[in-house]
This record gives sequence, structure tokens and C-alpha cells, in this order.
Amino acid sequence: MVATIDLIAAARPNFMKVAPLCKALAAEGQWCRPRLVHTGQHYDANMSDAFFRDLGLPDPDIHLGVGSGTHAEQTAGVMVAYEKVCREQRPDWVVVVGDVNSTLACTLAATKLCIPVAHLEAGLRSRDRTMPEEINRLATDALADLLWTPSPDADENLRAEGVPADRIERVGNIMIDSLEMMRPAIEDRRHFEALGLPAGHYGVMTLHRPSNVDDSTRLAALCEVIDGVTQRLPMVFPVHPRTRQRLESFGLWERLAGLPGLRLIEPAGYVDFMSLVFASQFVLTDSGGVQEETTYLRIPCLTLRESTERPITVTEGTNRLIKSESVLAQVDAILSGDWIAGRIPDRWDGKTAGRVVASLRERLGA
Repeated sequence: MVATIDLIAAARPNFMKVAPLCKALAAEGQWCRPRLVHTGQHYDANMSDAFFRDLGLPDPDIHLGVGSGTHAEQTAGVMVAYEKVCREQRPDWVVVVGDVNSTLACTLAATKLCIPVAHLEAGLRSRDRTMPEEINRLATDALADLLWTPSPDADENLRAEGVPADRIERVGNIMIDSLEMMRPAIEDRRHFEALGLPAGHYGVMTLHRPSNVDDSTRLAALCEVIDGVTQRLPMVFPVHPRTRQRLESFGLWERLAGLPGLRLIEPAGYVDFMSLVFASQFVLTDSGGVQEETTYLRIPCLTLRESTERPITVTEGTNRLIKSESVLAQVDAILSGDWIAGRIPDRWDGKTAGRVVASLRERLGA
């Protein structure tokens, strides 16, 4: 019997995690059929379609078309839509990835129908329950039947929460699979040249978390910091739609647009964005995945957050959690060569998808 395995994709980080697994499962052929389910949580072409194109993902087999909304609206919308899919075309396994609303919603829908669920990138914890992603991670891991972790700290988190050992499997970091899969295209793209940026002598910035962009005073202070950074070296800032809306509504957009050392650009596809990261001197961010990619690439990363669900990027990698008032000092340290080289964590080797496939094959007795 050929097993149907649903791969849930909802937002850009999901697409990067699903792409290598989708290809690895498709190559198996005989015992499984991957079915790509796009919930539509990221519906903007710049935020979704470009990533599908860059990663070589096929068109989704199922598109739920949920779109935007509050956390409750989005989660409920995905639950209702995906439950209908499962009732009409029941899968044998559901694979959810990451920590977005769709991850939890599809886990809830499948679990209540007694369909086994596997969570890829399980066990990550920031211990900050003001982050919606932390709630999604906790609830998904409590419900999922199989928890694929990227690092030893994730294993320890799950064990501390009382998860039985037979539900935990450390497979490594699937994001590195995507990076290595796309490395030739990334290196060929040289997107920094099109933007007039000098290779190795500019920084990349991303900002989108509510804690940084939803408060006008906080965001204005960050604009002052950005001004100071651009006086030291050029910066490129792919602006998330949420962040742009806040900048415009707070009257800060023109201020940033007028900085001579700052390039404001539209959200970039995976290849374009990683091309910028590859040739950068450092990254300033409040995102999650780029903390891992910079650790793997040995590029300094400054994370504007109080905590991270990826502490291994700090304990072993090139990432540091910083406050806005220390950004300039940290940038000066990077520019003077005073930054730890870090090391690549175990099983961050581009072979995670193969370990995931082997795990599923064993569970299905294929």
C-alpha cells in the first residue's frame, strides 16, 4: 500500500523546511506519496510564491486559502479547512513543521481524527509565552505522535516536559538541507551586486516581531540605531509587510528611506535573501531561521530579542542576543574582527531529510 503523507506549508520558514523533505519523499516513490498542503497563511506573492519558485517546490496539491486574520481567526480557519480535507481524503501521516499558527491548527485537526502527526523542528523553547510561536510549539509537541528535533537542547526540553523517549528522534536541522540544496543557485545569484553593495562589507537586517515594530517609541528608537549602523557600513533591509505598515503609520518610513547608507527593498525570495546573507559581514535580526543559517555559515548574527528558541546558535554558534542600546558597540566589535568563530552543531549537515524519510519508513513498516 502506498502511504499518503501530508506536508503542511504555511509561511516562508515552512517552505524552506518542507522543500528538501518533499523532494526526498518523492524520490522514494514505491511506498509513499507526499501531498503538499499550502494553508495560505502567507498569501502575498512576495512572501509565498517567490519561495515556492526558488525552492523548486511543485504547485501545492491542496491550497486551503486561509489568508490573514487574528491568531484565533487564522488557527480556526486552518482547522476547519484542513479537517474537511482529512475527512474527504484521509492521509496516513501528517507532517507539520516549525511553529506558525497552521502548525498547531493542522495538528489539532489531524489528532482529533486519530491521524498520526510528526512535528519537524520539535522541542525548541524560548520560554517566552508572550510569543505566539512559543504557544504553538508547546501545544504541537504535546499532541504530536513523533517529535523530530534539531539539537540536544530540544531533546532535553521534551524530556523535561515528560515526553516519552520513543516519541523523540534527533534528526538534525532541515534548514541546512535547504541551504545546501540551493547553494549553487545562491552563489550564482550575487544579488548584492544588483543592489550596488560591496561583497563582504555590508550588513543585512530583518525586523518583524511585534515586540520590536508594534510600539511607536520602540520602533523610533530602532530607527536611530539603524541610522548609527549605516554610518559605519551600508545596510540592506528587506522590509516585511507588517513592518512597512508600522513604519508608515508611525511616520518613520520617509526617515529611513532618506538614510544614504540604507537600501530598503521588498521582501526577498529565498535565493535572493540568502545571496545577500552569504556575502554580508553580519546580520541584524529578530527572526528565527537566520540565526541558524548564520551559525552554519560562521557569519556574526545580532538578534534583537530577550530570548531565543535556538540557544545552540548562542552556545555553539555565532549568534548573540542583544538590546537595541548595545547594537552599535556590537557592530563595532564585528568590524574590528572581535567576534567568536563558533562551530557547526552536530547533524547540521544537509542530511536531515534522509533521516526523516528513514524514520517515517520505519514507522510505516515500509
